[in-house]
Amino acid sequence: MKDRIKLIMEKENLTPAKFADKLQINRAIISHILNGRNNPSLDVVTKILSEMDYINSEWLINGTGNMYKEGYGGNSVFPEPDLFNQDATNRARAVEAIEKSKEKGFKQPDYNAQLTENKMIIPSKNNDRKITQIIIYYDDNTFEIFGPHLK
Repeated sequence: MKDRIKLIMEKENLTPAKFADKLQINRAIISHILNGRNNPSLDVVTKILSEMDYINSEWLINGTGNMYKEGYGGNSVFPEPDLFNQDATNRARAVEAIEKSKEKGFKQPDYNAQLTENKMIIPSKNNDRKITQIIIYYDDNTFEIFGPHLK
């Protein structure tokens, strides 16, 4: 089952930490499962199947059948937010997710769709400013911090 959980995380583009957060379980639990220290508990399996209702339970538990339930295309139902490509499909999926959560009794904040405009931003010319820190983010979810206080 460990390999199937890894496959879910890979297909959903989730790090172990994001996966644990999505399931609302301790990150150490996922770490122990992935390292082979512990087998997934019934609680973990139940949370996977309730949070990701498009995962085929027969496949997750026994490894038989398809990973996704019939009629599911294979991409994450809740894709990671993309600041540069917010098409109508993503908005429709977000509305669908909100409707599903309302059915489950969760209170959702009021979101109003806003259109953005391309505007020219003119930086202010303040000569008193100095760079104090530079952060570089890498695609493997790591980062480095550079600054005069860090040597």
